[in-house]
Amino acid sequence: MRFHRLSFNASGLQAVVGGWLPVAVIAFFSLFLVSTSRCLAAEKPNIVLLFADDAGYGDFGFHNSRHFRTPHLDALAKSGVRLTQFYVTGATCGPSRAGMLSGRYQQRFGYEEINVPGIMSEHSKLLGDEMGLPTELPTMGNYLQQQGYRTAVFGKWHMGVADRYHPLKRGFDEFYGFRGGARSFYAYENRDSTARENRIERGFEGYQEHQGYLTNAIADEACDFIQRSKEAPFFAYVSFNAVHTPMQADPQDKAAFPDLQGERRTAAQMMLSMDRACGQIIDKLNELKLADNTIVVFTNDNGGPMDKNGSSNYPFAGVKGTQLEGGLRVPGLVAWPGKLNPGTIYQQPLSTLDLIPTFVAAAGGDPATIENLDGVNMLPYLQGDGEVRPHPTLHWKMETRSAIREGDWKLIRYPDRPAELFDLSKDPGEQNDLAAANPEVVKQLFRKQFAWELELQRPLFMLRRAEEGWSARRADQFRQPPAEDY
Repeated sequence: MRFHRLSFNASGLQAVVGGWLPVAVIAFFSLFLVSTSRCLAAEKPNIVLLFADDAGYGDFGFHNSRHFRTPHLDALAKSGVRLTQFYVTGATCGPSRAGMLSGRYQQRFGYEEINVPGIMSEHSKLLGDEMGLPTELPTMGNYLQQQGYRTAVFGKWHMGVADRYHPLKRGFDEFYGFRGGARSFYAYENRDSTARENRIERGFEGYQEHQGYLTNAIADEACDFIQRSKEAPFFAYVSFNAVHTPMQADPQDKAAFPDLQGERRTAAQMMLSMDRACGQIIDKLNELKLADNTIVVFTNDNGGPMDKNGSSNYPFAGVKGTQLEGGLRVPGLVAWPGKLNPGTIYQQPLSTLDLIPTFVAAAGGDPATIENLDGVNMLPYLQGDGEVRPHPTLHWKMETRSAIREGDWKLIRYPDRPAELFDLSKDPGEQNDLAAANPEVVKQLFRKQFAWELELQRPLFMLRRAEEGWSARRADQFRQPPAEDY
């Protein structure tokens, strides 16, 4: 009979069995160890963050869209909690993602303005590839790695093109996607002549263009990661570039939505493809019997740019780039079987700042031990009293434009006109300016917003001044909510 010395390590507790043991005993201990490891992993829920790009608030079935179809996301909404007042931290995608991935208001560390080469001020401290999420900041990936998760990001990154900003150096174990902010949904024929930030990349500098339609490729890669990671807790950040421009639909959907025209029709087709991709990922969780132990979140990076991609932010005024509700309020779905009641609606303001503390708490960590987070753990609120406000006050700022929400009052400060005050409980479409009738409220909110601004860093990179004029015109252009049947 053969004998072996056995040494093993489980959950940080190391036990060494001295002497010599028979093979049968070794087999028993091995099976026990594997079983114990799986049980310990099962205690931590898997986490899947499905993240859309430039989608319109009104373009989802669960928001009663008359034209767009999102059956898989509608089913997700029924299986979990729908957040009716869910906000991003910025009205454009770079700042919004920086806030979400750091758990801090991005203005605190100088990522106030969007990082788009070609429209930046030449006096910026950082330009080009150097514009990114400061490397000293931990990310959502880092926090979940610390909780024992295998982490991955699929799709759009947009947190800096320089190598030091790469996802594999920012808390993610795997990456499949592109470093920049937008690209073609189809493969580039000449990869070498394509800007590095637009190339599809696997891992670090593993450049190879995808086959077929990019939304489908992102879903396939996410499903493969889930398949390979099923034995341990995992976090998948699935960052679709749909329905951002360029407006390119999946050929299999070219006949869909015959009653719509132009970009509106293309947007509906792209949304249908993204919804199908979300359904594919959810189906993979069900196939592997992981769904009951997985948190699935769906949201979007900012309001839809109605003049660019045919989206609709009904019933809100404003678009991407404005601090009206249409630029800041986004769809929010959270499903966790057995932990959150299905088919419920949560109606108090929450923010993408809240995702890190929520995920860390769900993983068994204590978000209170993490310094400088600006969000809250959503779970006690989603599981308890719906009347308690998680956020008495929320802030937004980009250049001289800013907004503050306190309770149901929202003050918007403009560079070219007097500030406006709205009561969102009665006027979510922001059509009735109450500033003149409530001067003390205006004064109080002005002071509170300025006190918050004194805590912030100057921007690391800045847009040209001309972009402020563009933003002002954009706010004027979309002061009325779009028609429901747009």
